[in-house]
Amino acid sequence: MSLNHLRRGTVVATVAAATLAGGTLTGTAVAQPAAAPEPDFTLTLLHANDLESALLPTTTDEGETYGGADRFVELIRQQQIAALTGPRTDGMAKKRGVVTVSAGDNFLPGPQLAASEDSRRPIYDVTAFNAARFDVSIPGNHDFDLGPEFFAEWIGQLRPQTTIVSSNLGFEAEPTLLAQVEDGTIVTSHVVRERGEQIGFIGLTTPDLARLTSSRGVTIDPDLAEIANAQAAAFAAAGVDKVVLVSHLQDIDNEVALAADLSGIDVIIGGGGHELLADEGDPLAPDAGTAYGSYPLTPTDADGEVVPVVTTNALYSYVGRLVVTFGAAGELVEVHDDLSRPIPVVAQGPDAVAPNQGVNRLVVQPVQEYVADLAEQVVATSEVDLNGIRDDVRSRETNLGNLATDALLAAGQREAASLGLTPPVVALQNGGGIRNAAVIPAGDITALDTYTILPFANFVGVAPAMPVETFVAGVERGLSGLPGAAGQFAQAAGYRVTYDVTRPVGSRVVDLVLDDGTVLVEDGAPTGALDTISVATIDFLLRGGDGYPFDGVAFTVLPVTYQEALETYLVEDLGGVVTAADYPLGGEGRITPAS
Repeated sequence: MSLNHLRRGTVVATVAAATLAGGTLTGTAVAQPAAAPEPDFTLTLLHANDLESALLPTTTDEGETYGGADRFVELIRQQQIAALTGPRTDGMAKKRGVVTVSAGDNFLPGPQLAASEDSRRPIYDVTAFNAARFDVSIPGNHDFDLGPEFFAEWIGQLRPQTTIVSSNLGFEAEPTLLAQVEDGTIVTSHVVRERGEQIGFIGLTTPDLARLTSSRGVTIDPDLAEIANAQAAAFAAAGVDKVVLVSHLQDIDNEVALAADLSGIDVIIGGGGHELLADEGDPLAPDAGTAYGSYPLTPTDADGEVVPVVTTNALYSYVGRLVVTFGAAGELVEVHDDLSRPIPVVAQGPDAVAPNQGVNRLVVQPVQEYVADLAEQVVATSEVDLNGIRDDVRSRETNLGNLATDALLAAGQREAASLGLTPPVVALQNGGGIRNAAVIPAGDITALDTYTILPFANFVGVAPAMPVETFVAGVERGLSGLPGAAGQFAQAAGYRVTYDVTRPVGSRVVDLVLDDGTVLVEDGAPTGALDTISVATIDFLLRGGDGYPFDGVAFTVLPVTYQEALETYLVEDLGGVVTAADYPLGGEGRITPAS
């Protein structure tokens, strides 16, 4: 794709439209398009995003294998070599370079990341990341999921050649991250020197960070365009004439929209949205689904210049390869469509790649063994069957629903004091987040069972001063799908609710009483007994997920996943025993129909 040609076509179309409309161009010399600049430097940007601790490969029902950190590393190393030594195509410069970039969310809590907690070795995710030889990375929201200290630990294990670029976050209130700012590991902008050329990098993280994760004292500047433009101007003043923005804005549409307000930025690499950008005929990974758009997307910036925007699908399943050529003045003159595409990490097909043996031995094998051991690790014993049948947890109280929701309440109460929050007195868990879809027989509960029951990257959140009417509206939302089974159905802790399914949606609560006897609703009418209430639930619901009316309510995300809350509750609060008295199979009357 010749960018000079794209701009030239726009001028011709405008003149043609004026002529067709009967307009005249009198006394004005129409400048002919300038000759395309000579290619001076060809840069390959290898990129990934949202790796999210998916270190192990996936095999489909048809036996096709894709992903996995070992194949990902082997592919990216092959591409790093090919970028410098492969055949030159039309429009490429003699001088070529390569930079490898991550757009954030490099790890994610779950069984594969948990393998590192029980290891005396470096974090497995970092071992794979270092083996891939990333030059630049930025913070994503999930990188704060376990709190700033863990993110700092992860950063501290990176190879010295990797730089974390964060242009809109402030770390003054987080000592572990601030120390890495002071030693130059985290920077507001960065220049990569490649084959004698200077490429400037800017890093932006979503302004919604605090609502998405446990970023705690990290501050966020939301003026993304202003920040990026200021950094680009500073680069220009320093003689750095090639600029790449790496951003983690949760949806590639946000990067495209931002491009319109930017000036002096040549390429945008996005993350956070898991979108697959691909062109017709591009080989894709199994189970790829439909491409979200072409690779690259080509919005225009504030100066009317085309800015290629790219991202890749997540979970070690692709390496993005964007090949661009610059002129001698640093202007972007060519996107090489013949070379630019997402390359799938696969074990079969034209892009098949063998696993990197070192990463397989140091990362994949021990993580596989750890996950297998979870199935043998008993964390509790239940005296009673635990009902997680899909339609049941989505339509009525079950003892597994009670167990999961009690775990949220306990986690919120345990963490609240250290964070200066009012301890929660109630909790709710949507049935759609309980995923084992079966009855767990009385007997042993394994660590793997806790991940099977609560598998998502949902974190415990506390809304310490939720208006009571909002809480009641949330309970109503949980009842809104009845009599059918629906994911928003709310399992309850800390309160009992009686409902009438014959009443209109939004007014089905008949009585709502807290465990301490405080009546919030009586005979369908609010009592006014309390103005606010402290609520524990998952961050997904606090952000308005499943239609809950909590979006806009102040809350704090705790550095505890709902799976971790369940495992801790089983071990510490219940002493490893789920009794039939506390968790009878049919429930204990927390959620009761009026008739």
